[in-house]
Amino acid sequence: MITVLNYIKESFDELRNNVSWTPINQLQKLTVVVLLFSLIFSVAIWGADTVLSSVITSFFKLING
Repeated sequence: MITVLNYIKESFDELRNNVSWTPINQLQKLTVVVLLFSLIFSVAIWGADTVLSSVITSFFKLING
């Protein structure tokens, strides 16, 4: 049990002293960029899915008469 607690303590110490964190203003800008690209790609995938679904539905209606 002591080794687990020691591991956790050393992990927090590592995070506090040795990790370089992104400044908050840059982090906010990058988060907005990720959200915008996620929105753009989700709309693009939705559009492609809608078009392909219509094409496949039309194709099956065509071959079934």
